Amino acid sequence: MQVGIDIGTTSHGTTAMFDLEELLATRLLVQGNSGSGKSHLLRRILEQSAQWVQQAVIDPEGDFVTLAEKFGHVIVDAQGTSEGDLARIAGRVRQHRVSVVLNLEGLEAELQMKAAAAFLNGLFDAERDLWYPMLVIVDEAQLFAPAVGGEVSDEARRVSLGAMTNLMCRGRKRGLAGIIATQRLAKLAKNVAAEAANFLMGRTFLDIDMARAADLLGMERRQAEAFRNLERGRFIALGSAITRRAETVTIGPVETASRSGGLKLMPLPEQPPEDARDLIFTRGENEPEEYQRPVRRPAPAPAPDLLAQLAEARVSANAQAEAAAPAMDEAEREAEIDKILHEILNDPEAGFRSVSVLYQDFQVRMRIARLGPAMDLPAFRQRLAVARAGVGQDEEATPDWEHAIELSHSLPDDMQGVFLVLARAAMAGDPCPSDAEIARIYGTRSTGRARRLIAYMEERDFVVVSTDFSGNRQIAIPEFGWRTGSGNPNATPAETSSESA
Repeated sequence: MQVGIDIGTTSHGTTAMFDLEELLATRLLVQGNSGSGKSHLLRRILEQSAQWVQQAVIDPEGDFVTLAEKFGHVIVDAQGTSEGDLARIAGRVRQHRVSVVLNLEGLEAELQMKAAAAFLNGLFDAERDLWYPMLVIVDEAQLFAPAVGGEVSDEARRVSLGAMTNLMCRGRKRGLAGIIATQRLAKLAKNVAAEAANFLMGRTFLDIDMARAADLLGMERRQAEAFRNLERGRFIALGSAITRRAETVTIGPVETASRSGGLKLMPLPEQPPEDARDLIFTRGENEPEEYQRPVRRPAPAPAPDLLAQLAEARVSANAQAEAAAPAMDEAEREAEIDKILHEILNDPEAGFRSVSVLYQDFQVRMRIARLGPAMDLPAFRQRLAVARAGVGQDEEATPDWEHAIELSHSLPDDMQGVFLVLARAAMAGDPCPSDAEIARIYGTRSTGRARRLIAYMEERDFVVVSTDFSGNRQIAIPEFGWRTGSGNPNATPAETSSESA
């Protein structure tokens, strides 16, 4: 049965219909500057399709939480919820086919990216039996799939961009149909935007955004000026799910509204200047004492001498502590560093913490042990990867292992530890690590991500994977001719530990 959803009227006065099944297969990109009616358009699509398909909305501003009362969407507040809990909630969302709104309001940009990534990965990693059709709407997509790095950390950008890429590039086979909306096409990662086959382009003013919109719609550059002249609520549509030729569409009305509503002009209250002054400087009945009109007092005199004395005292205390500490040669220091690294890794949760968090823990332990200045983050990442591989000092000194470390540098930083663990198992002929163990080393609980990681390394000829008729896996390192023993890729951590014992 073909299902069409009404989004408004065309320039010819006919109804603009979206073929919902085609939309699920081909994805949608919406672009429009602030005030173009982009959020209104998304709300229209959500309302019209709510009865036909499950929905998940990534909502950075809390605009779509009003869908709950009218259409039964469950609100998932990311604030105060861990990334692991968000991933588990996403799994249950797919299992029970509940429409949800992930409310990211109140979080900083980096935390929004991590929360959205955890939720999207939870949807993506659901078991095959749960791959029911779902619309996944991401508002302000340029925040979650930025074209270039910004003020957020590289780690946050990596996980967020990876989740958005999975949604748009590989989500269709899992029943996930991405609808992404952005204010700035130029700020949206091209590989994410390029996967959409349907487009609704609204009012745009910047030349670079108009040029990209024209390219996506197959228009000539001189025709791009049309985007600047679009009225609020009007979009140029193109795509297999709506129209085969570019056509202007006026979006229809909606049943729900944003919590903020539209901003309306209203006259200022009439009152004498003296009354206005009393209103803002006089404490109200229910206001705390500290909000009384401030009393002007002379600023305190600066105390540079006191600050200098504190700094000198701290330097002196550190110097005395270092002088009192027993002398330690380089070999002893390296042994102590190895000890600290193994203490950190012995924590069961260490595998699921980011490298930056582990690095902070490492720095604190180095200061407590009075081992001098800690290594920088890249050096720590490499040292941590070697420690995770479990290589002894004798093996570490061999030319082959040194070459393996050099080879790992050709991979992204976060993959080097996994490669060294596989290389260590292959060098010793140990059973191949399971997906769960590889996921733990990578810093995730997702076995699906572990399998994608191995596939990535195999595509680039770092490893060769083979599976026997029993379903056991072996991984070879062609650079050295090393091969792991057979191992069950689906083994749980407890089973892996018992086999090692």
